[in-house]
Amino acid sequence: MKAELHPKNYRLVVFKDMSNEYSFLTKSCIDTKESIKWEDGNDYPLVKLEISHTSHPFYTGKMKLVDTAGRIDKFRSRYEKK
Repeated sequence: MKAELHPKNYRLVVFKDMSNEYSFLTKSCIDTKESIKWEDGNDYPLVKLEISHTSHPFYTGKMKLVDTAGRIDKFRSRYEKK
């Protein structure tokens, strides 16, 4: 392995999905100012996520209903004039 390949701050970090409170511990070099106490009793840097594999519709199979009626009406009114 090449020397000086990885950044100096490559360490264990907790990623937390804020939509369902799911957390996982992995290695990363992301900068963060927050920390959290993990299950093993140690403090680790914390990165807050909006979505993860536990809340993404592709992985959960639960699709969100998207309101397209407004877009269709907007399209019709725009091209009605032509």
